[in-house]
Formats: sequence, C-alpha cells, structure tokens
Amino acid sequence: MGIDTSELVVPFVGAIEASISVLLTIVFGVLAAQFNLLSVNAAKEVSRTCVRMFLPALLIYKIGSNLHQDTGVRYVPILIWSISYTLLSLGIGTLACRVFKFPSWVKLAVSFNNTTSLPLLLIQSLKSTGILNSIILDGDSSAKALDRAESYFLINAMVSNSLTFALGPRLMRPNDEDADEVEDSDGDSRSEQEDGEAHGSMERGPDGIIDEETTLLPQPVVQYTNGVERRGYNGAKKWLDELPPWLQTLLEFLYQFANAPLIGALVGAIIGLTPPLHRLFFSDSNDGGHFNAWLTSSIKNIGDLFASLQIIVVGVKLSQSLLKMKAGEDSGTVPKLSLAFITIARFVVWPLVSIPLIWALATKTNLIGHDPMLWFAMMLMPTGPPAMILVALTDVIRSPEPEKMAIAKLLTICYAITPLICFAVVGSLKATEAAISG
Repeated sequence: MGIDTSELVVPFVGAIEASISVLLTIVFGVLAAQFNLLSVNAAKEVSRTCVRMFLPALLIYKIGSNLHQDTGVRYVPILIWSISYTLLSLGIGTLACRVFKFPSWVKLAVSFNNTTSLPLLLIQSLKSTGILNSIILDGDSSAKALDRAESYFLINAMVSNSLTFALGPRLMRPNDEDADEVEDSDGDSRSEQEDGEAHGSMERGPDGIIDEETTLLPQPVVQYTNGVERRGYNGAKKWLDELPPWLQTLLEFLYQFANAPLIGALVGAIIGLTPPLHRLFFSDSNDGGHFNAWLTSSIKNIGDLFASLQIIVVGVKLSQSLLKMKAGEDSGTVPKLSLAFITIARFVVWPLVSIPLIWALATKTNLIGHDPMLWFAMMLMPTGPPAMILVALTDVIRSPEPEKMAIAKLLTICYAITPLICFAVVGSLKATEAAISG
C-alpha cells in the first residue's frame, strides 16, 4: 500500500504541532527562570512533586477510568512489550557506552523515551485532525478510542518510570563508591532526623526558632506520630535482619520498584477492576458515582499538571546552562556522536522494529487482542525523544550540575527534531489499517 504526499502531510503537521507545543513549554520555563519567577531549587521541588504526586494522580485517573474487569487482559501485552523493549534498549545502550565511551547518561537516554507528555500531546493533536478515525472500528466512538489510547500510553509510562527509578541510579553513578557515599549521606541525614524526632524537635526550625517550615500540628500529635514511625522502622529493621541474606537481597531489589508512579498505577488498577469502586469514582452521580464530582475531578486536575510542569523544569535547567555558556563556565556538553546514536536509535531503529513486529502479532496471532488503537499505540511506544523524567532522576541521584545541564541541552535538541516522529506515525497508521483489512 503506497503512501502519497497528502497522506504524509496531516500526521506531519500533527507531529509538528505536538513538538512545537513541547518546545514552547520549554521556552516558558526558560523565561520563568530568566525573570526570576522560578529558581533552580524551586524547579527541583516542582520536578519531585511531579513525579511523586501529579504523575500518580494522572495514572490513577486514566487507568482507573479505562480499566474494567472485562478489559483488564488488554493491558497485559503492553506490560510485556514495555518491559521487553526497554530492557533491550538498555542492553544496546550499555554496549554502545562501553564500545564508544559515551557518557553514562547516554544509556538512559536510549533506554527511556518520553512515554507520557509527548504521546499525550501527540494524541491530542492527531485527535483534532481526525486522521485516526480510519482505525476506529464501527460501533466504537472516537472519544472512547482515543481515551483508551491515552491509557495505553500511561501504562507504558508506568513501566518506564518504574524501571527508570529502579535501574537509573545504579546506571548513572560511575562507581559503587559514589553510590555508597550517597547512601551514607542519606543514612546520616536520616539518623539526625530520627534523633531530632526522638526529642520532638519537629515543632521548631533548624535553628530552634519557629518559622515557616514549622509543623502546624500540636506537639503531642507530633511526638506520638514520630514515636509510631520510629517503632515501626525499628521493628521492620529487626525483622529484615533476621531474614536469610538471599531474601534480604531480593527484598532490597524489589523495594527499588516501589515508587510513586507504580503505586498510583496499582491504585488505579484496583479502582478500575473493583466494580463498586469503579462506580463510586467514575460513574455519574445519579448512577452511584458519589466521588466523581469532587474526589475524582480533583485527582484529574492535579494529574493534568504533570506533562506541562515536567517540561517547564527542563526549561529552567536549560536557562541555567545558557547563562553558564554566556559566562564562559562549564555548562555541560552533548557529544555529537552520542546525539547521533540516540537520534538514530529512537527515531529510526525502533520504528523499523516495532511496526512490522506488532503488525505481525496483530495479523498472525491473537496475542495482542483485537483493538486497532492498541496496535497503533504499541507500534509508537518505543519511538520518540528521551524521557523528560531524566531531569528528575539527575536530582534524585545528585548528579553534577554540568551533567544536568548537558541532559537539558540534549532534551531540547531532541524535541527540536521531534517532527521526525511523523514517519513513525504514518507507518503505524498504515500498518494498523492493513492489519484491520487483512
């Protein structure tokens, strides 16, 4: 089936609109930093809030609203596919870093693509053009199909974010000594905090003076809460110390996956797969949806903040890098060979692998169901620029400032060339149409 120029223009325009939307949001972040509206430290806090609050809320709403008992099986192929292509990308990136001596963050840029903000913006742009109507089956509404597509991408985002924060710190740290140093520092801070909590010092600021960071809870409540937390920590530590070493190692490894996005996804899955809870959260008020008008809407509102605020943070980092460049200071460098490798892997290699593979699974097997929108989403999942969440990861592991700014530069360059994704969009669309007709 040939593709003429007119069939390429519409998705190309949609990809341009999505990428320009992301780039303009980065520019707004730069402006916010330039006019002292958002400092670097504030951007770190915003990034942490995005990962720990806004993204889990988005996952709760999107997954919970689209997941039912009769549709839960539909998400299993996404979980398998997301884990498979991420780990394969990680293996390729690790090998390339060893062979070509790339910076350690290159393997993460190759492994973890933007699975949240860009796909959601791209779906919204394609929705406005109507070009996805050709893969919506009769009897299925456009709104429901596109909402499902968003939930598919969010499941992929949940897997990607879980692997990012579970594997990312180990891969970004240059050696074990650095990891131990960070852990020791964290341990010291926790010990100091526990000592302070034991004396009920949370009522006062760091200098013993009541300030804006002082808790508003009564002192007896603070002391009781700290005591319960301390006893729980000591009890859990004692229980873990009594376990066999191999089991301790396994639990420590599994604990790395216990992050906020994964918890949000699990909460959304529980709500979606439990009919009474699904009715309470997502049905109309007249049909028993007593949480819909207030709790569900508030969760949706803060979830919608994630995509734009995470990109604003990149703009702040970029602004800092530009200022250092102007002053002649070290502002981080993006090696050209590294940039070329990331671009080819993300925009060329993965579309050439994922599109024919998913088409074959859709036409030759029943492993990925019968939803064309699912096929289309799975074809696009491995494609696109590196994940914005890499900025949050650099804050988590306390990367050097030049490395943070280099990643901000890399992200900006990659989003500037994001219109390249239009070829993957067109290829996925045509392959899905062929799978439907076949």
